[in-house]
Amino acid sequence: MSDDLVERLRAQVGGVRDGALLRFSIGNALLGDGQYTEASHAFREALVFDPTYSAAWKLLGKALLAVDDEEGAAAAWRQGIDAATMRGDVQASKEMAVFLNRLSRKG
Repeated sequence: MSDDLVERLRAQVGGVRDGALLRFSIGNALLGDGQYTEASHAFREALVFDPTYSAAWKLLGKALLAVDDEEGAAAAWRQGIDAATMRGDVQASKEMAVFLNRLSRKG
């Protein structure tokens, strides 16, 4: 990922393509660049558009964990599991459960 990609994506904010997917894409690019705090903000923005977006919950947890916010990461994954269960997204639910398990064993 690159700053150029993030800037191209941000240029679409507020336009006709603005929504959960765009904000998730921005967060994913920022996460790939190691900009974890900024990524977490973008994932939260995606979740404003779609609170059941399980992939956004999953990566929000990863971004928060990367800045040592274990409590925030765990909360994101718990909410993500609930969202994934509501949507029938079994795989995402299982992945976040594994992340939670690892986190609880670490502490």
